[in-house]
Amino acid sequence: MGCRRSLAVAIGFLAVALFAAPAGAEGPFRQALPGYEYRFPRDFFSHDDYRIEWWYYTGNLKDKSGRAFGYQLTFFRVGLEGAHEIPNPSTWAVRQIYFAHLTVSDIAGEKFYFFERINRKGLVQAGAESDRLLVWNENWRLTEENGAHRLTAMEAGTGVDLLLKPAKPLVFHGKGGISRKGDKPGSASHYFSYTRMPTAGTVSIAGRAYEVEGTSWMDREFSSSALDAELAGWDWFSLKLDSGHELMLYQLRRQGGGTSPYSSGTRVEPGGAARHLAREEFSIVPTDTWTSPNSQITYPSGWLIELPGEGARLEIVPEFEAQELYDLRSISGAYWEGSVRVTGTFAGRRILGRGYVELVGYGRPLVRNLPG
Repeated sequence: MGCRRSLAVAIGFLAVALFAAPAGAEGPFRQALPGYEYRFPRDFFSHDDYRIEWWYYTGNLKDKSGRAFGYQLTFFRVGLEGAHEIPNPSTWAVRQIYFAHLTVSDIAGEKFYFFERINRKGLVQAGAESDRLLVWNENWRLTEENGAHRLTAMEAGTGVDLLLKPAKPLVFHGKGGISRKGDKPGSASHYFSYTRMPTAGTVSIAGRAYEVEGTSWMDREFSSSALDAELAGWDWFSLKLDSGHELMLYQLRRQGGGTSPYSSGTRVEPGGAARHLAREEFSIVPTDTWTSPNSQITYPSGWLIELPGEGARLEIVPEFEAQELYDLRSISGAYWEGSVRVTGTFAGRRILGRGYVELVGYGRPLVRNLPG
């Protein structure tokens, strides 16, 4: 009973720990500060000295007939000691919680499948190794195979078994080894990506397997206190253009309206060179909305993105609207994460593209009081 209660309390803290950790929170965890020197392959592995980290993958895939799919697979680790102590002298006390989100978007059928898992650290339940790339939550796994990343996750006959090979060098977001989210010390993360990974394997839906190919995007991020209390949520874009460029953009939304000046992005060249984009270099304007019949939350659904200095005017449209993860125990809420298509101009040329958009904090502000 004590173990179950500890786990229940820990799960209740997860949303705050991940999405609303106060900037500069005191505790034993290491802060994301300027001057960090990335080391590889070490920084692919678990960083238990930081409070929050995730391994995040999205992709746009097709089978031989041209049937299109999208997917997301994200593994999270949250350290629960320090900023929010859980009194429990038991040797079974929860120190780490691991949770994972899996989605599959059947574009042709306009059907969206999503699943989550939550577990304490354990040999069978879940974990992340600190000396090799191995992250698991029960039988959902991320591993390394000769420089490629292997993703396997299946639930009720739906899921993915994919091999992802980097096509470009790693991209480091932000400046000075950190991606800033606010003006307080530690209000930042260490954040890097593989922005284009040729991908092959299978997508399964209700027991039927489809052989697929396409491209994926990997985000790797770790921090201890990433968001200021004034923030309500964020809109995040990962766009892969047929010109060979990629764009990552995020805007941090304030609770009182408007966006934080710490919103930013990264432009990636076909050859892999990357340039940081400051908030004033781009604009993101919603062009439509969609209201979820499940959560009743209204989200933006379509965007016009402009980067005047890049000669870019991009129209972003969801492949279909109903790509919402709702009633999630792991974050006590919902968010929208879906496959999108891109049309417009970039560097003065007509382009097409695919990508993913994540919308967090529309149902209620991220910052909430802890129970008790």
